[in-house]
Amino acid sequence: MNKVYSSAADALDGIGDGATIMLGGFGLCGIPENAIRALKDKGVRDLTCISNNAGVDDFGLGLLLQSRQIRKMMSSYVGENAEFERQLLSGELEVDLIPQGTLATRIQMAGMGIPAFFTPAGYGTEIAEGKEVREFNGKMHLMEHALHADFAIVKAWKGDTYGNLVFRKTTRNFSTSMAKAGTVTIAEVEHLVQPGELDPDEIHVAGIYVHRIFRGAGYEKRIERRTVKLG
Repeated sequence: MNKVYSSAADALDGIGDGATIMLGGFGLCGIPENAIRALKDKGVRDLTCISNNAGVDDFGLGLLLQSRQIRKMMSSYVGENAEFERQLLSGELEVDLIPQGTLATRIQMAGMGIPAFFTPAGYGTEIAEGKEVREFNGKMHLMEHALHADFAIVKAWKGDTYGNLVFRKTTRNFSTSMAKAGTVTIAEVEHLVQPGELDPDEIHVAGIYVHRIFRGAGYEKRIERRTVKLG
C-alpha cells in the first residue's frame, strides 16, 4: 500500500463539508502548517475541529476561523486568538471547552479502544451537565467518552514511506495520541526517508496508524509570544 502523497492538497482528498478533524499541536508548537493552509484553500466548511487551541488570528487554525470554515471547536484553551473569542461570544461558533487533561485522555482512550472513563475533573461545574456521575473512594467522578475523528492530521519531524513517525521534543504533544484516534490519519513531515533509515527505538508513532504521509515545506514555526530577558 502506497502511503506517500505528493502534496498536502492530495493528502487531504476525501475531507468534505461537515468532517470532524483532529489537528495536532500545542499553541503553535508542532501544528500541521501545510495541511491547515491546504484545508483553507480546499474551502471545506462546517468543520468540527478538535485541537488544544485554535492558533492565533493569522496563523494555524486561526486561518480557518477567519474564513468561517469551522462550525465547532473542541479545545481546552482560547486565550491567544481574538477572533476565536469574538465568534464564541457572538454565538457564531459552537465551542466545547474541555479540561486539558480530559481532552488528552479522551483522545488516548479512542486510540486504545476504550469507550469511556471516569474523571473527577469538572465535577460540580457546567462541564458536568448531562453526564453520568459516580462516586469512587468518596470522590465524585464524571463519565467521559472517548473522542474519535474522521481524520487526524499531525506534523512530525521525520517519517518514512511506511508511515513511521519521529517527533522532536515537545512537538509530539497531542499528536502521538491523535494519530491513533482518527479513522484516517494524515502526517506531514519535514523529512521523508526510506524504510530502515529511522532507528526503531526512536519511533514515536508506528506506521500502522498512519494512512497518508507527505513532505511539507516552508515551515514558519511561529511562537505565540516571544519573551526575552534584558541584562
